[in-house]
Amino acid sequence: MWIGIDDTDSPAGMCTTYLGAVLVQRLARKGLRIVGARLVRLNPNVIHKTRGNAAIAIEAAGDPETAFALATACVEELAEFDDEKTNPGVVVASVRPPPEFYYAALRDYCTVDEAVAVLEAAGALYRGYKNRRGLIGATAAIASDFLDLTYELLAYRKRPAWGTPRQVDAASLFRAEEETYPHTWDTVDRENGVVVGVPHTPDPVLFGIRGESPAWVKEARAYVRSEEPACEQVYATNQGTDAHLIPGSIATLREGRSYLVRGTVAQIAATGPGGHVSFLLEDCGVDLRCMAYEPTKGFRGVVRALVPGDVVAAAGSYKGGSLNLEKLGVARLADAARIRPPVCPACKKRMTSAGTGKGYKCRVCGERSLDAETERIERQIEPGWYEVPPTARRHLARPLVRGVPVWEEIVLQSGRE
Repeated sequence: MWIGIDDTDSPAGMCTTYLGAVLVQRLARKGLRIVGARLVRLNPNVIHKTRGNAAIAIEAAGDPETAFALATACVEELAEFDDEKTNPGVVVASVRPPPEFYYAALRDYCTVDEAVAVLEAAGALYRGYKNRRGLIGATAAIASDFLDLTYELLAYRKRPAWGTPRQVDAASLFRAEEETYPHTWDTVDRENGVVVGVPHTPDPVLFGIRGESPAWVKEARAYVRSEEPACEQVYATNQGTDAHLIPGSIATLREGRSYLVRGTVAQIAATGPGGHVSFLLEDCGVDLRCMAYEPTKGFRGVVRALVPGDVVAAAGSYKGGSLNLEKLGVARLADAARIRPPVCPACKKRMTSAGTGKGYKCRVCGERSLDAETERIERQIEPGWYEVPPTARRHLARPLVRGVPVWEEIVLQSGRE
């Protein structure tokens, strides 16, 4: 059977993954055999999410009624019911719902009524609290279909420590990544010297380690020195897989979805207030504003190095008429040149414009020339893929250390033809 839970946390505390870890322990104590646990990230653009829009799914063997009773009791004990935006959902199904619902919740939007219809068709046990919005994520979690997956080990704090500064040795986290990279990633941001795997929110999570297998995240965890955790849980997850991206075209983008699109740079990048960088991407006569926000740090340098005529593939969330960049693939670089007035052959001084259509004139000796000087500019980037740093990476975005999926390479290669 599959047990799904969602929407139990709030910005003030709790974490659905912690509740899932507690439930795993309680199920096991009642004699139910735990087959596996999943951390399922859904559409990152949903406005009702608290933080990372994560739901959990637990696969177990045993009595569904017992599992349902334990799951609802766990939610009623731990969920942040006082927050008006927290609306938990609990589902238990002996037959998994079709994966189409998962993909809809991952890449689009679903309603509570749609979730209930799926649960009724599956003969599931379910309970939604308050406005029951959590039933959407809980249903999507048990319907999840991981064509690609990674793992995350999450360590949780003892209850008396919740809301206090976390005691995790930063040097040990850098050592953990040094010893296990590229099999684990995003524990720290080495380029910017920042710890990534320790949250700053007042929830039960102590730290997290992401990697390619349970063995590797446990290997990295062995290096971490911290306060004593209350418990730990390894989840299989769709994090770091790009499962949220939809291959699209600039003319057909829809608000609140995440896309990979291809186009030609139409306008050189501009830096706006706050250090945010934007440029225009064009395809079939339609322009798209692409944004690299200040938290993406050095990635903005890649965006600034683009020139009109470059052919690129851009991945990110489409919100407010802009594509908020997560990754950029350069398919083909345009020849970049700087046009300047020529140098006078007699005086060795640079000429100035003689007027529209009249060429150039030396102010010293009067020498004239019709031709400008063209200087080829050496490009600062090369064809290939570029990504935001770990500090700015979304949960679902696939880091380049994992390679680039075939379908994304196809989109990029189409721009090299």
